[in-house]
Amino acid sequence: MSSLLEKLEGIRLRFEEVGTLITDPEVISDTKRYIKLNKEYKELEKVVDVYKTYKNILENIGNAKEMLREDDPEMKEMAKMELDELEAKLPGLEEDVKILLIPSDPEDSKNAVMEIRAGAGGDEASIFAGDLFRMYTKFIEKKGWKVEITNISEGTSGGYKEIVMNITGNGVYGILKYESGVHRVQRVPQTETQGRVHTSAASVAVLPEAEEFDIDLRPEDIRKDTYCSSGPGGQSVNTTYSAIRLTHTPTGIVVTCQDQKSQLKNLDKAMAELRTRIYNLEYQKYMDEISSKRKTMVSTGDRSAKIRTYNYPQGRVTDHRINLTLYNLPVIIDGDLQQIIDKLIVEENAERLKESEM
Repeated sequence: MSSLLEKLEGIRLRFEEVGTLITDPEVISDTKRYIKLNKEYKELEKVVDVYKTYKNILENIGNAKEMLREDDPEMKEMAKMELDELEAKLPGLEEDVKILLIPSDPEDSKNAVMEIRAGAGGDEASIFAGDLFRMYTKFIEKKGWKVEITNISEGTSGGYKEIVMNITGNGVYGILKYESGVHRVQRVPQTETQGRVHTSAASVAVLPEAEEFDIDLRPEDIRKDTYCSSGPGGQSVNTTYSAIRLTHTPTGIVVTCQDQKSQLKNLDKAMAELRTRIYNLEYQKYMDEISSKRKTMVSTGDRSAKIRTYNYPQGRVTDHRINLTLYNLPVIIDGDLQQIIDKLIVEENAERLKESEM
């Protein structure tokens, strides 16, 4: 048995073991362990499905080779055609198997917190941050995910100085993590009278949402302040002290939430974001290490890394990490991001495969 088949057989046995464990009442009563095993079961299931296909093709190749020994010319011809077809499928399938065998980032299946901040470029940068927000919300809608805004600071001429949102759905972080970094726009701003093209920027940070058992928050480490929510132009949204500001004393992390009219709902959202930000202090160390090896990933702490340029006069979008240029800017800014993300995933898989073989 080849080493690849041995690995796959080992995974199949573990899949069956995990399948038995998640029906055990003792495991079900331990929420933390049950969630972890459930996640592992789903991950292993993908590998086992490909393993079944791979094993089936190998068995069929063996059968076709047996048939080639037959005296019947017609049977031989059929066997030869089937063998050619099966052997053509094999390299691609083996490549898929190798990629599936590389340990995936355990964060990929998580929900995400995304923050978009206007960078250099004044009002135009805020307007561009608003364009990015619309692009992501359209993309999120297409994926069938849900989005909740937790904090918002509007620009003086439209758009946003900063906007923070929670995105929930299937495998959100694993797809949106490629969006972290600086996005640049080159276009003639609405405020420009001479018709000159300006360059502005906005930074995007995508963090995996920390689950409740990832971080143990002690109430004595959190200072809670309440204040009145304010809307655009500074007018009061409501007169009750429903907005929440949490300060985590050991790390100095501050989060605010003024999205809901209920103080309790704002507190829940702020606590979830605080957990995520504390969790990401540790996760960032991992990302720093990964980003030094892989061009597709940018460290969550590196706000200077330019990843993409949106050039309006030329209708061009360029992803600098993989030297990808597409001339369909209106479609991309309208939420059709999957084509870029797919190419980044392919590139990252190639890099991960290279790492695993070193």
